[in-house]
Order: sequence, then C-alpha cells, then structure tokens
Amino acid sequence: MRNLTQLRKQSVKLPVPTGDGVFIAQYSDRGLAKLDFPVPGSDRNARVLSGNVKVSAQVVRWHRLASQALKAALAGRKARDLPPLDWTDGTDFQQAVWREMLKLAPGETISYGGIATALGKPKASRAVGRACGANPLPVLVPCHRVLAANQKLGGFSGGLDWKRTLLGREGREYSGAGLAH
Repeated sequence: MRNLTQLRKQSVKLPVPTGDGVFIAQYSDRGLAKLDFPVPGSDRNARVLSGNVKVSAQVVRWHRLASQALKAALAGRKARDLPPLDWTDGTDFQQAVWREMLKLAPGETISYGGIATALGKPKASRAVGRACGANPLPVLVPCHRVLAANQKLGGFSGGLDWKRTLLGREGREYSGAGLAH
C-alpha cells in the first residue's frame, strides 16, 4: 500500500540555490521528504518553479529552515535547526539508522558497523549501508560521515566526489588509503 500512501501525500518541490548548484527540496504535508543534489550541466533544478505554484506558509517556514541548514552543512558547519523530516517511506530500521546519523557532528565519522553496533544489531553493517544509500535527505542527514571499514570512503548517493568534498569541508581530508587524521 506504499503507492497509495504516496498518492495521498501532497508534494511541493522547491529549489535551494547554493554556491554548489541548485538542490531540490521536496515537501510533503508532514515535512521535508527528499533532497536532490544538483544535476551537473543542467538547469533542470533551477526551473522547478517555472509556473505559479501556491505554497503554504508552513512549507515556506520549512523551506527557510531547510535552506539555512543545507547552506550550513555545505560549509562544514552544524545546522542549527531542521524542519520536520518526513521519513514515512523508510522502514523502521532505516529510520533508526537515519536518527543515528543525525547524532554525528561535522567532521565526526563512524563505520557502517559502528552504527549497526549502536543500534544493537552488530551484524547488520550491510543493512546499515543500504539504509545510508536509501537516505532521502543526504547532506542534512549526514550519510557522508558513515565510512566503510578501515576509514575507507564506501559509497555515497551523491557520488564519491561529493562525499570527499563534504568531509573536506568538515576538516576530514581523504587520501587513497582512507581518511587522514
């Protein structure tokens, strides 16, 4: 019945212009539901609001918070406040992983296994990796701070260049062998 739930949700997409390109924030009636990276070489993201779209005052407030939080995170700083996060499309396990990632401060990293252990499921590091890959709010829910074993980068939904960039802005430099301390 997931598709039925998605059909009932109202969805509004709004651009978030940054020095790194235009991200797209998608809101449901419950909060920020998705954040998309800029599309290189495309102005698709900039044209999301090409017509007159009515946006509720609540979504305007959420968007202001999301925009400020994204710009802080892109600068390597901790976001002050986040809008409500709509994780209703995630499983209970995914949501637990995402909550755990929100605890990480800028520059702080943890392994997939470390999150699995923190959740009381020490053998679930691959499931943690899948939950990181399914994270609908990268950058704000900092899956870029989750690493593979031995401080190796692992994967990232935005690509490894984004992961290196975000970690670098947080003071963690990547070398071919892993993160430099």
